[in-house]
Amino acid sequence: MENGVTLGAGVTLMPGAILRTGTDLGDGVTVHSYAVIAGEPQDLRFDPKTVSGVKVGARSTLREFVTINRATKPGHCTHVGQECFLMAGAHLAHDVRLGDFVILANNVLLAGHVTVGERTFIGGGAAVHQFCRIGEGAMVAGLARITLDVAPFTMVAERDEVIGLNLVGLKRRSLPRLTIQELKELFRQVYFTPGNIRTVAAEALASRATWAPESLRFLEFFAGGKRGFARPRRGSNAEAEADSSP
Repeated sequence: MENGVTLGAGVTLMPGAILRTGTDLGDGVTVHSYAVIAGEPQDLRFDPKTVSGVKVGARSTLREFVTINRATKPGHCTHVGQECFLMAGAHLAHDVRLGDFVILANNVLLAGHVTVGERTFIGGGAAVHQFCRIGEGAMVAGLARITLDVAPFTMVAERDEVIGLNLVGLKRRSLPRLTIQELKELFRQVYFTPGNIRTVAAEALASRATWAPESLRFLEFFAGGKRGFARPRRGSNAEAEADSSP
C-alpha cells in the first residue's frame, strides 16, 4: 500500500492487494488478492504527475486481479458506487463511473469514460467502448461488444443488439405493474417508430405531463450521450418480447 491511500472503517485487504496513491475505499470494502487499484491510466498522453484517484463506495467487493485505473484529470476520480461486485479480472479504465449495486462478471472490460447506471449487470467477457453509457437496470450479455449507448432497463447482446426489456430485473425491483406496462409501451414506441430515435423519444416525453420515474429516466436517456444507440436488429423478436406479460 502506497502513501496517500484512504481506508474507511472495516476495510478488508487480502494478501497481495495493491493500493496505489489516490485510492479511497469506503467503509466495509473488500479487496481480494492481486487487485490493483489506482494504477496509472493506459493512456500515452497521461502525465504521471497528475494528482487523481479512484473512489470505491461502501461495501463494494473487488475480486482477484481486478484493475481500476485512476482518472486522467487533476482532482478527478474513477468512481465505483456502493455495494458493487466486481468479479475476477474485471478492468475499469480511467474516468469510468459505476453506479450503486452494479455487478461486473469475470473479465469485463470497460474502456475510458464509460458510465454504468445503478443495478446494472454486465456478463463475463463483455467489452464496452470508450465514452459509452450503459443505463440503469440494464443487462449486458456475456461476450457482448458494446460500442453504442445502451438505454436503461434494456437487455443487449452480441454487438450492440437490444433484445428486449430486462423484465426480470424490473420485477425484482418490485416496480408497480403499471410502470412495467408503461415501459413496455415506450420500448415499442421508441425503437419501432420510424424516424430519428432522439426525436421519437423527445416527442414521447412531451406527449404526457407526468410519467413514472423509471419511464422518465428511460426517455431522458436519449437526449444525452456522444455516441449512437444500441437498437433491436431488424426482424428480431424484441418487439414481441416486450408484449409478454409483466
